[in-house]
Amino acid sequence: MHASSTSSDTAATVQFLGGADSVTGSRHLVSTPRSRVLVDCGLFQGFKVLRDRNRARFPVAPGSIDAVVLTHAHLDHSGYVPALVRDGFRGPIYASEGTVELCRIMLMDSAHLLDEEARHASRHAFSKHAHPRPLYTTADAARALEQFRVLEEDKRHRVADGVDVRLVPAGHILGAMGVRVSAGGRLVHFTGDLGRAQDPLMRPPHPLEQADVLVAESTYGDRGHPDEDPEAILGDLIRRVAGRGGVVLIPAFAVGRTETILLHLSRLRDRRQIPDVPVFLNSPMAVAVTDVYRRHRSEHRLDPAELERMYALATPVRSVDESKLLNLRGGPMVIISASGMLTGGRILHHVLAYGADRRNAIVLTGFQAGGTRGSALLAGARSLRIFGADVPIAAEVLSIDSMSAHADADELVDWMRLAEPPRQVFLVHGEPAATDALRARISRELGWRVRVPEHQETVALDDLDDLGASVSSGLD
Repeated sequence: MHASSTSSDTAATVQFLGGADSVTGSRHLVSTPRSRVLVDCGLFQGFKVLRDRNRARFPVAPGSIDAVVLTHAHLDHSGYVPALVRDGFRGPIYASEGTVELCRIMLMDSAHLLDEEARHASRHAFSKHAHPRPLYTTADAARALEQFRVLEEDKRHRVADGVDVRLVPAGHILGAMGVRVSAGGRLVHFTGDLGRAQDPLMRPPHPLEQADVLVAESTYGDRGHPDEDPEAILGDLIRRVAGRGGVVLIPAFAVGRTETILLHLSRLRDRRQIPDVPVFLNSPMAVAVTDVYRRHRSEHRLDPAELERMYALATPVRSVDESKLLNLRGGPMVIISASGMLTGGRILHHVLAYGADRRNAIVLTGFQAGGTRGSALLAGARSLRIFGADVPIAAEVLSIDSMSAHADADELVDWMRLAEPPRQVFLVHGEPAATDALRARISRELGWRVRVPEHQETVALDDLDDLGASVSSGLD
């Protein structure tokens, strides 16, 4: 039994332990006097002030948490789980079948990369620490995976004393779910990351059902995705770069975005709209994920034949030696490699090899969180800090925003518009400008009560009527 600041036997609270002031580190703690359930357990990425939170003591004792429920497998929602387990969490970690399967791949890969980066920093002495240590190890990740449990979607499950959850499809990536939490007589809907109605790969998110509280992402809350054909843009770029003998580097999230890129390339190749240049998939995690997509065909739009053509397009790169050889090969060729925001992984070595040559190109295909190398490139940076050195960037840089798997501002509002108004909306998982723009729009267009919570703020679900709506700035 856990202590509570309320006197009620049923009163519940939500504490925003991450994602409340940034687009990363999603962590939301639902507490009652008898239990604690953590919805998402993500890594902070981007600015150093955010990344430092990964190393800080967790705001509540991990051993006091009864269960973790994950919306999906992306590391900004799942990547802190091994550290939580290492520091004392012993309960079950619940997620959809697809998310559990992906986490088995992604968390081990994350641990491997963290360990590799620590060894590289130590070997080349570019860390400020004499003996740099990874945030967690592969042993930590393996131990955490033993605690994962599959929850069947669209059924109510008791996950802790007095706390029930129901998973509803959210689109976005395979296995992604909204999490509907019933606690203390209130129902809270956590969107996780919300997908798009017309995504070329994933099926659309389920409609929003009635809830007392909506905790919604706001990644693209201040903008719409461009009305452009990402396939046409990608095809034009590859023709242009191949014509000058260059290399196209595509940093891509290993789950979801890689599949979308391969799908577009496969369709372009089928129509003979790009030259027959070699395509390399240099991400062991992305290669491992292919079988998961094959097993969960009901969750995406592709028929088996197109799925196989898509995967047959690229040559998988598995070993470190094979990856190094790509840096000696030269163009024309296309390399797809994680990470999508250039925060780590093999793509950094490819940027070292090819970024300084103006014949080459770097294609950004998703959201770039502030403080990441991807964000710096997007802002026009002509050098990147990689492995302790400043690397010049002369390659062409192109961003294809329309390839995002996140709902944009219009899609978020349209998804909400068809639902009954909740008593309160909290906006998370967005940078301040995006979150506030969406707050103003929801207030203005829907008339819903909406707030942007502060980092580590606790909200009593019995006191929703006392929270107040958003305060007008005069610009709303």
